[in-house]
Amino acid sequence: MTAPKVVVSSGKRKSAVARATVKRGRGLVRINNVPVEIHEPHLARVMIMEPLTLAADRVSKVDIDINVNGGGIMGQAMASRTAIAKGLVQFLEDEELELKFVKYDRSMLVSDPRRKLPKKPQGRGARKKHQKSYR
Repeated sequence: MTAPKVVVSSGKRKSAVARATVKRGRGLVRINNVPVEIHEPHLARVMIMEPLTLAADRVSKVDIDINVNGGGIMGQAMASRTAIAKGLVQFLEDEELELKFVKYDRSMLVSDPRRKLPKKPQGRGARKKHQKSYR
């Protein structure tokens, strides 16, 4: 007897990291144990739902649990969206779905590599420097 198939995928955006667990189920999607239908704010919810609406009826056969931490609300939404899309493609082994995601938006399957620049000396941040006055 084979073990039930479970796929774990991850997505990153800035300092937000999302881990999605995709397994056979009834179509439940939860973010940090909260159903995606009541996730706030609305714009973040719409962003998270994009891969689910593109996959359409295929989502009704899987349960997706997402754990996300770090970053802000929109960074977490983008990371969750990437984790969901990667997990669905891996679980369903569907190249047609992968092409659909890439055609819609490549960032669904590719985590954003951009990170914050490190702080430099003589300044408050990566670029800003203390002002000099010669008066």
